[in-house]
Amino acid sequence: MNPYNRRVLVSDFDYHLPEELIAQEPLADRAASRMLHLDRCAGKLRDCEFRQFPEMLRTDDLLVVNNTRVFPARLFGRRKGVRSQPVSPKNPAARDFLHGRVEVLLTKQLEADPQTWEALVRPGRKIGVGERLYFGDHDELCAEVVSRGTFGERTVKFDSAPDFFGTVGRLGHVPLPPYIARDDRHEDRERYQTVYAQQAGSVAAPTAGLHFTPEVLERVRTRGVEIAEITLHVGLGTFQPVRVERVEEVKLHSERYEISERAAELIGSALKAERRIVAVGTTPVRTVGVAISHGGIREQSGEADIFISPGFHFRVVGAMLTNFHLPQSTLLMLVSAFAGVDVRQRAYEHAVRERYRFYSYGDCMFVE
Repeated sequence: MNPYNRRVLVSDFDYHLPEELIAQEPLADRAASRMLHLDRCAGKLRDCEFRQFPEMLRTDDLLVVNNTRVFPARLFGRRKGVRSQPVSPKNPAARDFLHGRVEVLLTKQLEADPQTWEALVRPGRKIGVGERLYFGDHDELCAEVVSRGTFGERTVKFDSAPDFFGTVGRLGHVPLPPYIARDDRHEDRERYQTVYAQQAGSVAAPTAGLHFTPEVLERVRTRGVEIAEITLHVGLGTFQPVRVERVEEVKLHSERYEISERAAELIGSALKAERRIVAVGTTPVRTVGVAISHGGIREQSGEADIFISPGFHFRVVGAMLTNFHLPQSTLLMLVSAFAGVDVRQRAYEHAVRERYRFYSYGDCMFVE
């Protein structure tokens, strides 16, 4: 239990957002997003464009990005109905008895081989332990539900497949967040992805990185700014609402992370030289936060379940680029911890007033 947030309520992180400000489509030009510049010490706000971001960096900054890659983790298939009660052929439900449509969102790989996954399923009440699930016109993927979690999530184990990720790539859909009220399209496979994405494993994009283009990255490097790539695979926590009243009771789902030898060298060198480290998004903040708590920044991999809220001591990150986050979310709590609760609240009120675009496909904020 963390004493610094003992009396803080989840409801303290609420704010009003008109629905029309939730971005449903990405901009044609990634770098055309608006950017709110927040000076957290002075409490000053300035409206900018993301194209100005490279010039806002110091020449000796280290930029830390998350190179995780989103995979098409939403699968549509059918269930066998192994625990269903037989129905009469005259019953209108008979047609769907053995071919009931199911949706499975793979959220976390649980073993080294890709066969066992934590997942969200729909319709949840009809998919019990022991249920068999089939995906593809020719049942290219088959799975069995082997357990059920506390909040309705399932563990599913797939039958052996020669090219599991390749098959998922063909059959799956981009797992757009639920607040994007449309079906995914082919162009989302490229657009809901950072231009530097490499390591497949996320079910949601590290959205602060969506604004970068190769040209912007080149301008960053031209200024002498180094770039370190870490990996944190975004999982179930990004889709689950906070179900407790007090911040001290919040428990995060763990997510797999990796810091390479090269990234550890770059981060360690910047810390030693007291250079500023700029995180692109909340995932690098959490990754270096858990790493430093485990004894220091070094080559490592593991499970990150660190929860950052007001009162947290930031020992690595000195500035952060971030998108605008959902009310009462753990990501909003992290940004509030970094920027300051009151300053962050004023920034969000300003963004709403000035009609910024919110959430994954929306605009961003640079906090320094």
